[in-house]
Amino acid sequence: MEDDRMIGKMGRVTGRIRPGSVGEVMVPVRGGTEHFHAYAAESGEEIPPGQSIVVVEYHPPRTVVVTRM
Repeated sequence: MEDDRMIGKMGRVTGRIRPGSVGEVMVPVRGGTEHFHAYAAESGEEIPPGQSIVVVEYHPPRTVVVTRM
C-alpha cells in the first residue's frame, strides 16, 4: 500500500497507545478493516481504546503514527 493512501485515514484504537509503547488500531483499507501497530504522534500522549484517530504517518508494512480526532 502506498504511503499517501494511508495518511489521513480514520480509524479506532483497539489496544491502548502509551508513551514509549506500541498500541493497536483498526483502519479501513483494501475494502475491509485491518489491525496496525500504532504510536502516538504527540510525545508522552496516551490514547485509550475506543478513541477515534487519524493516521499521520505510515511505516510499511504494519505500523502507523496517529493523532486523536
